[in-house]
Amino acid sequence: MAIGERIRHFRMLNGMTQKWLGSAVGFSEKTADIRMTQYESGSRTPKDNVVDNLAGIFDVDPRALKVPDTDSYVGLMHTLFALEDMYGLTVNDKDGKPCITLNVNHNAYMTMLNMLNSWKLEADKVRSGEITKEEYDNWRYNYPKFDTTQIWAKMPSQELSDALVEAFRDKIDDM
Repeated sequence: MAIGERIRHFRMLNGMTQKWLGSAVGFSEKTADIRMTQYESGSRTPKDNVVDNLAGIFDVDPRALKVPDTDSYVGLMHTLFALEDMYGLTVNDKDGKPCITLNVNHNAYMTMLNMLNSWKLEADKVRSGEITKEEYDNWRYNYPKFDTTQIWAKMPSQELSDALVEAFRDKIDDM
């Protein structure tokens, strides 16, 4: 699914018009709906700052809008091939049917296993009625923000790092 389709998906999910969304992003009222139409149709690709603004309006992680090419089955296959290369996903056989699994010998195995287990836990909760579909969607579209099964460390900004180095420079120089 291309970014334009994701924008449309979240816009419709939130009951927004193209004109309202375009205005909320900061486009003039005269061009707001035209810009959104261009993004949703794929004739234009939003810049990163626009994607960030859209994500903020939709209350989702920007990465929820920037998904790989799944516009076609061939695009989906190439996405799966890339996942095989990057993260060790492989196609195997289970009960005579193809099944995607993790390659236990790949260096990303443990990380991917933990992430998929987190996903499964949330999916099980919605299936059992413990949480609503809306809560599940909120978890998915903001991942990893609400993932409580893993520790997600935030890295300090470069500006903060530089400021700390400068603040303690005299102590560092004495070492």
